[in-house]
Amino acid sequence: MPRKTSKPAKVSKVQLEQLAEFRYALRRFLRFSEEASRAQGITPLQYQLLLQICAFPGRDWATVSELAERLQARHNAVVSLVSRCENLRLVCRKPSPSDGREVRVSLTPSGKRCLDILAHMHRTEHEALHIPVPLPDRHPASD
Repeated sequence: MPRKTSKPAKVSKVQLEQLAEFRYALRRFLRFSEEASRAQGITPLQYQLLLQICAFPGRDWATVSELAERLQARHNAVVSLVSRCENLRLVCRKPSPSDGREVRVSLTPSGKRCLDILAHMHRTEHEALHIPVPLPDRHPASD
């Protein structure tokens, strides 16, 4: 959600150029990701789901609520996404041993293989793009 400010701060030409270059590199990376995912037979969102499950901090599974947060999606949309990935045998659901209301989503061996291929491709592309991170202008009054 965008931050609300009472008065917009002045943005320098250098800052705008940095933001534009960052957004351009980010969009190129996202386009690559979309095409790579589809080439592996899954949607970009399915790739994101696999990535968020496997890379969840501290464990290799996640709950639907946690995935909804990580994907910035509604809970019911993630339930549908998990179901579609389950039908493709990319993920499986298991009840939590400690809380019967909680369902843990984890990758199947097929899902892990798909993720490994795509993650390698993404790492290579990310390194090749040298995606810049916009930095604040240290001397805003100099413009």
